[in-house]
Amino acid sequence: MTDSLTPLSLDTVCRVEFGPGRIELLPELIAAGGHHRAFVVTDRGLRAAGVAERVLKILAAAGVEHTVYDEVAPNPSTGNVDAGAARARAFGPAVVVALGGGSVLDAAKGISLLVGNPDAVAADADHLWEAADGLPLIAVPTTAGTGAETNGFGVIEDAVACRKVYIGHPSVKPRIAVLDPELTLGLPPAATAATGIDALVHGIESLASRGANAFSVAFAAQAVAMIGHALPLAHRDGTDLDARAELMMGAHLAGQALTLSGLGLVHGIGHALTARTGTPHGVALAAVLEEVMEFSAPQAQQAYEQVARALRVAPPADGDWAGAAVTAVRELSGALDLKRPLRALGADRSLLPAIAAGAVADAVTKNAPRLPREPEVLDILTAVY
Repeated sequence: MTDSLTPLSLDTVCRVEFGPGRIELLPELIAAGGHHRAFVVTDRGLRAAGVAERVLKILAAAGVEHTVYDEVAPNPSTGNVDAGAARARAFGPAVVVALGGGSVLDAAKGISLLVGNPDAVAADADHLWEAADGLPLIAVPTTAGTGAETNGFGVIEDAVACRKVYIGHPSVKPRIAVLDPELTLGLPPAATAATGIDALVHGIESLASRGANAFSVAFAAQAVAMIGHALPLAHRDGTDLDARAELMMGAHLAGQALTLSGLGLVHGIGHALTARTGTPHGVALAAVLEEVMEFSAPQAQQAYEQVARALRVAPPADGDWAGAAVTAVRELSGALDLKRPLRALGADRSLLPAIAAGAVADAVTKNAPRLPREPEVLDILTAVY
């Protein structure tokens, strides 16, 4: 619940260029920042799909000198970031163009930051928040999911420590976000579902977060409404540009919300599950979403009523808005065929205590409306095993 007397500072909006075809503005946007060289961070999937080549042709046609680092993994590691930073340092002064989904945007932020701190490595993430500035960054998301273009931090995997770490700095918050839904038209249904659920969870957890405020609630409620409407349409017909556009804007608004409010236990479990099993982020969230909502419901009644109303749920006869919200989310997720038991995601039962411990220790879990103990998280994990 928000407190109307709590002092607030709002600094959320970078320059946003939204709409079909806006990617054509990229050379102009680079030049507007006083730059003429670009270090493009992407992944091999986007190279293979031709999405990256479209953007590179735009840069080449405008005479923008550029090079590409395309080795970002689906769950980016400290090694990915260190390797990208080495390439960026060798290329020299440039604006970083992050072209891809949340993994690429997160890795690009780390690469940008490390270039500004030549003696640092990605494993130093916990100590880089007060470091020197990184390179300027332009974000070009190609999925409608993470909202990573709205903030200056990324989540990467420290494979040695078997945990997710947060790498970031105010200077690597994207200066410009290019939201072109045409870049998402080729996204397969499974990837559309996984990234879309991520965005939906951002909205739900932002509404229920201990850090929620009037600004984040406004962003989050609109995000849930847009995602709830557009996600099934985009999943059913990947060529529906209107649905893709609505989903992309909804994901962006959800990113604005989470940047202000923080997230919660669904993401805490998701991070721990991905770190231990390599499960894609959205799939990990879907595995426990409704169960965490049920756990949190006693302390999130008002927030879940907002969720239910945003999802256009009719007033429940019994007045149980939280239960109605859980049912609506279960139906939405079920239609996407995304939810899997943990045993199908490679989580051996012996891993569950470690996943529970990792979830409770994760910084996002501290924002949950009901703060969990490890045995309670273990019960949730066991129930979905």
